[in-house]
Amino acid sequence: MIEKPHHVPERLGLLSATAADPYLTEDLLKGVQGHGGVDLAKVVEPLPDDDARWEAEPLRGLVDDAMYKFRDNRTDADGWLAPRLHATLRLTRREAADKRIWNHLALAVAPDYVAWRHAPAAGGGEPRINPARFKGTPDRQCFSRLWWAAEMFRDGGNYAPVVVACSNQDLIHNALRLALVDHRPTAQALVRILESGVARTGREINGLMTAINTAGATLVYDALAPDEMRDPEALRHWIAEAESAPPVPRHELPLGPDEEPVPEASVAALTVYFTELFETAPVRGRALPT
Repeated sequence: MIEKPHHVPERLGLLSATAADPYLTEDLLKGVQGHGGVDLAKVVEPLPDDDARWEAEPLRGLVDDAMYKFRDNRTDADGWLAPRLHATLRLTRREAADKRIWNHLALAVAPDYVAWRHAPAAGGGEPRINPARFKGTPDRQCFSRLWWAAEMFRDGGNYAPVVVACSNQDLIHNALRLALVDHRPTAQALVRILESGVARTGREINGLMTAINTAGATLVYDALAPDEMRDPEALRHWIAEAESAPPVPRHELPLGPDEEPVPEASVAALTVYFTELFETAPVRGRALPT
């Protein structure tokens, strides 16, 4: 497994996909050897120096702790790291949509974490890390998938549902590809379904998500389960506090933006509806009721 880069930048920057390509070497993708990082720094676009959010050390500390804490079960690191990454790197959605910041985090700040978390599987030819874990779509890239999972599944400032969602890789992968999960009651209802055990295996979650997405083409979930309007001031205030915020706690969940929680009645209504949908959802290997 590769080691921590010799040169870790002090601040995050913007690394384009084209500039990142030369550093996605075969040795890196095989998990054999990383890069020093000095040359990579020459092709990074800097972010404003007066914004405390771009300091790399807090993020580096998080991944170091995750690798130690979850050394015996790497998949479990997702549920621990996602809320803490989100609460440390306080971004607007527009900022988080810029893939260049995730490219830089993955290749310059923590390539060893990417190689550790998404180590190439043995068998089926020469083992190789998927390049999309370093620079890819939000549902695949190592860090952006965690940030967006926290953003989509948090209940206002409560990150507990994020931990549950991240316990199922199929849920977060499918959810991040579907626009409907941006509807907060839908996201919370999916967490309830998972917690209740109605659907828990990968096949069951995939079948449920297919049924929900299909039904969503004819049913407006907002009408069945209305949500409260988000107060943009709460997010702006939370981001502004990054300057003086202490490091996120390691043994308890951090607090997110002080937004209104999702209406309970809406979550309950969708949980019932999704449970009924699952009864006839196309789950591979399961016989449908007659």
